[in-house]
Amino acid sequence: MDAFARLLTAGGGAIVADGVLQHLGSPLAEQRELARGAAIAPLGDRTVLAVPGEDRLTWLESISTQRVSVLAPGDGAELLILDPNGHVEHAASVVDDGQTAWLIVDRADAEPLLAWLKRMRFRLRVDPRDASGELAVVGGTVAALGAVHAAAPNGVPLVWRDPWPGVTVGGWAYSTAEPHPGADRDWAEALVAPDEAERLARNAAAGGIRLAGSLAVEALRIAAWRPRMSDADERLLPHEVDWMRSAVHLDKGCYRGQETVAKVHNLGHPPRRLVALQLDGAEARAGDAVRAGDTVVGAVVAAAQHFEQGPIALALVRRNTPVGTDLVVDTAEGAVAAAQEVIVPPEAGATASVPRIPRLGRRR
Repeated sequence: MDAFARLLTAGGGAIVADGVLQHLGSPLAEQRELARGAAIAPLGDRTVLAVPGEDRLTWLESISTQRVSVLAPGDGAELLILDPNGHVEHAASVVDDGQTAWLIVDRADAEPLLAWLKRMRFRLRVDPRDASGELAVVGGTVAALGAVHAAAPNGVPLVWRDPWPGVTVGGWAYSTAEPHPGADRDWAEALVAPDEAERLARNAAAGGIRLAGSLAVEALRIAAWRPRMSDADERLLPHEVDWMRSAVHLDKGCYRGQETVAKVHNLGHPPRRLVALQLDGAEARAGDAVRAGDTVVGAVVAAAQHFEQGPIALALVRRNTPVGTDLVVDTAEGAVAAAQEVIVPPEAGATASVPRIPRLGRRR
């Protein structure tokens, strides 16, 4: 977010990398403030795509994993774009204002996703565009975002509420953890115009509001077992990271990759499974190898230093990796023991998991 990056870089004390606020000197304290709704986070690693046009919702539904044609103005959802073999290629959070569907995406994924959307228009009344110059993204609890004036180009405030870890309509929970570590997660993302971003930045500089950086956002996300596009490799199936609960509708119409989604869910098990790791002392990084004894069984996909739990990580490991076995992560500081907590069970699938009451439905 340019306004925050300019102001914070000039003011000193903040660490900004590639336009993204990393932290303001105390990432652990920022986590606490962010979690309790006392801070907001400028999300410079997110960007916005706009999809106006009469056919936008039915079109997005036809090419994605999610049923979005039923969205009313102000409603939001999460969707995935898969390749023909069911692997995740793109992910987006979407909020509709009655005239335009606004997609919040990882900045690194924005250009390839936009190019793909333009190729898929055919003769439909849709006109996807890059809206990163029009709107920026700010995250926080719903209460914290009350201090943010979200853009409302069609009279509907553009605020996306994260349904995680609720099971949205048509979704399916693979994790059987009770309570789910993300059960108390309160997260939303507001789209703001440039003048509002400038106002927030000036207010933060004057001490009127508190900010948190991307390190705090990421740590809370990992602790809640929440998947993100940055975790994905070219082989990722939504089943492997429990993304079926919030981003896949199992009863909607045909879309690319649907056959694989249905086959793995109904007849088999995902080849890999997401685990949460509690590391003994040292921090890991994405890409670090995960071993069971001397055998490499997977790799870390995301890692952070949590303000309560210490070094934590999410890792994708082979499905047959023993559940009760402590693992080892090969970090930059050497091999580190890691206690494994099951997110997606080895037997995950339609016969082993029980869908839960949609959290989104309870909110409404």
